[in-house]
Amino acid sequence: MKIDIKFSIFSLIFGVVSSVSGHLYAQNVDTYPDKPITIVVPYPPGGFNDTLGRIVGKKLSDAWGKTVVVENKPGAGTTIGSNFVAKSAPDGYTILVAQFPFSANPYLYKSLPYDTLKAFAPVILAGRSPMVLVVNSNSPIKTTGDLLSLAKAKPGSVNYGSSGPGSSNHLSMVLFESMSGTSLNQVPYKGSTPLLTDLAGGQVEVAFDAYPHVRPFLQSGKIRPIAIATESRSSLMPDVPTINESGVKGYEASSWHGFVVPSGTPPAVVEKLNKQINLILKQDDIKKTFQEQGVVPDGGTSSQFDAFIKKQMDIWKKVVAQSGISPE
Repeated sequence: MKIDIKFSIFSLIFGVVSSVSGHLYAQNVDTYPDKPITIVVPYPPGGFNDTLGRIVGKKLSDAWGKTVVVENKPGAGTTIGSNFVAKSAPDGYTILVAQFPFSANPYLYKSLPYDTLKAFAPVILAGRSPMVLVVNSNSPIKTTGDLLSLAKAKPGSVNYGSSGPGSSNHLSMVLFESMSGTSLNQVPYKGSTPLLTDLAGGQVEVAFDAYPHVRPFLQSGKIRPIAIATESRSSLMPDVPTINESGVKGYEASSWHGFVVPSGTPPAVVEKLNKQINLILKQDDIKKTFQEQGVVPDGGTSSQFDAFIKKQMDIWKKVVAQSGISPE
C-alpha cells in the first residue's frame, strides 16, 4: 500500500513538472527567440564551418533582432563541441554546425558521450563541397578509366594520399575501392595541405579531397582533376566528368555542412529555424560566399536532412568496417 501511495505521489509530481515544462516550452515556441542564440562550431576559427556559423548567425540576428554568438569548441574529432550541444537545453538556443565527421564518428570511436541519432534533431542541410579525384599535372592518368585500369592491373601499387585514417578523403577512397573492385595503397598525411603539396610534387599519384581544398592547387596548375564525386556534373567544375559517368556507377561523396539542435527541441522551433535558414541560403550574398568557398548551397526540410544524415551514417558504417580502421 505504501508503494502505491509513493508511486501515486511520484506520478503526481512528475505530471506537474512535465506540465510546467511543456507549458514553458509552449511559451518558448510562441516567443522564440527572446534571448541570445549560441551557434557552436566544433572547429577552430577559420575554414568554411566557422564561416558558415558566422554568416548564418549574422543573418539570423539581422532577421530576428537578437544576438547570435558563435563559439568555437574544437577537439577530439568534433566530439567536444558536439557533446556540448547534445547536453544543452532543448530549447533552440544552442545550435551545432554539423559536418562530415558527424556521420562517421559513431563508427570511428569505440564510444561517444552521446548517441548521434538520439541526441540531436536535424534542422537543415546548408551545403555540400564535392570530393574531387585529382592527380599530379604531369601524371599519365588522364581519366578515371586510366586509374581503374592501372589499379586492376597492379593491385596495391598505386599510392594515394589522405589526411589520415578516418578522414573524409580516406573514407572516400575506401568507398571508391569497394565500388570499383580495386585496391590502392594509402599514404596518410596530417591534413590536406601537406597531402596536396606532395601530390603536386609527385610523391603520391592520386587523391580525393574536397573542392575548397583542391581549388588553389588546381588554379596553380600543379594538380589536375580527373573526376568529381557528384551525382551529376557540378556547376563548380562543369567540364569535369563525374565518377558515376566514368565507370563507377552510383558513386557519390561530399563534405557536407548543416545545423542540428539538441533532441527534444520543440518541432515548431526547429521549423522556425529551418524556414529562416532556407531564406538565408537563397540570398545573393550568401550564394556568392558559398561559391567563393567552393560550396554548393542546399536547403530543404528538416526531415530531408534527417534522411540524409541516416543515409550518410549507413554508408560510412560499412566503409569504416571495410577500411580496417580500429575505432579509437
